[in-house]
Amino acid sequence: MPHGRVPPPARNLIGGEWLPATSGAVMPMISPIDGQPFAMIAESGPEDVDAAVRAARTALEGDWGRLTAAERGRLMLRLALRIEDEAEALAQLETRDNGKPVAQSRADMTAVARYFEYYGGAADKLHGEVIPFLNGYDAMSMREPHGVTAHIIPWNYPVQIFGRSVGAALAMGNATVTKPAEDACLTILRIGELAAESGFPPGAINIVTGRGMVAGQALSEHPGVDFISFTGSPEVGQAIHIAAARNHIPCTLELGGKSPQIVFDDADLVAAAPVIVNAIVQNGGQTCSAGSRVLIQRGIWERLTTMLAERFATVEASPAEGALLGPLISARQKARVERYIDEADAPLIARGRIAQDAPAAGFYVAPALFGPVDPTSPIAQEEIFGPVLAAIPFDSEAEAIAIANGTEYGLVAGIWTKDGDRQARMARAMRCGQVFINSYGAGGGIELPFGGVRKSGHGREKGFAALYEFSRLKTVVHRFT
Repeated sequence: MPHGRVPPPARNLIGGEWLPATSGAVMPMISPIDGQPFAMIAESGPEDVDAAVRAARTALEGDWGRLTAAERGRLMLRLALRIEDEAEALAQLETRDNGKPVAQSRADMTAVARYFEYYGGAADKLHGEVIPFLNGYDAMSMREPHGVTAHIIPWNYPVQIFGRSVGAALAMGNATVTKPAEDACLTILRIGELAAESGFPPGAINIVTGRGMVAGQALSEHPGVDFISFTGSPEVGQAIHIAAARNHIPCTLELGGKSPQIVFDDADLVAAAPVIVNAIVQNGGQTCSAGSRVLIQRGIWERLTTMLAERFATVEASPAEGALLGPLISARQKARVERYIDEADAPLIARGRIAQDAPAAGFYVAPALFGPVDPTSPIAQEEIFGPVLAAIPFDSEAEAIAIANGTEYGLVAGIWTKDGDRQARMARAMRCGQVFINSYGAGGGIELPFGGVRKSGHGREKGFAALYEFSRLKTVVHRFT
């Protein structure tokens, strides 16, 4: 299949140069589409991470740190235009690297360009405050960059999360070091090339590839890092949090979810059904905010589960450009999802299929809908990160709230009802970071603050909230003489 140009082979972007790992080690990139290697990346170690952090510090104290907010913004807007110009090639590369259908990769390129556009426009618009204080004094607050920020990026939405994390950090004047996931990082490397072509000073953007347990750990533990942004599993997030605490630095953690969509008996089921299905099969269900539980009021149970079953039965896991569902990221992830399906302790309502043209060595899993599911069962409590939907019946509003909030996670919730009072009550009752009413996801929501509670993490990304995360507040008090 066609794909975008692969960046410099087996190289890291450090201080404006493309450098191999100090050890010379490389590792293959495996395409989820056919299970075959198609590129090599540098298998970096702590010494490469150290070089990247030092390069970022040099940039911060040099050309990058001397730019005004408006100048930073112009560079980011220029990069957004370059990404738009290269969008099709980037989408093809992302699909080869990550496995998602090309149509979804194109949407990701639109999103990453929008992140740099949004944060480029915001760079000179985050103001401080004048604080009323004692007579004879002026007091004010101002926002400053943390310094060197570390960005540990997952494989499910590589460029989107790169844009929302690195974009916000750059807007505030931080110098960045990114460690993308070893399973999908080529498109981020290509955007690093585009950033250099757009005029970013060397060291403002550094990208180091390699294994999470080596390069990622070295970055999270590095004493020269001033802030960490991590998106990934709760288990790794806990280790990141501990590393940040040891160095007494802040971090933002976006860790996952078991997000419910709650459908009441007055909901518009025709509108709800396709959104519910899409929210669990898009990107193979490998989305932290995937709607992996659907709570259905008992009076509409039969009708809605029938509608969902009909849709599930038509979903094919396919390499086709416009497919709703592509392969999962790896053989390991495929085996994990299939284990959940095989061990599910609930009736199987419907199962999709794997397309006949899907390569046998690819990592495809047919989507599955189970129900009624006990709210305490593993498929209702644990993040599967695959196209598996647990349908759970409920009777009352209070029961729906208890079930929805009854996991360790709290990232997103969807509420489907025409009752305005109920909409307000339910939105307030959800213990999570985002609530969508009669919709779900809302097109990526670049402007909308995003993050979770409990096992879903802490801190906020997207929107202006991310600019606060990637900066620190300083208070200045001036006594008149």
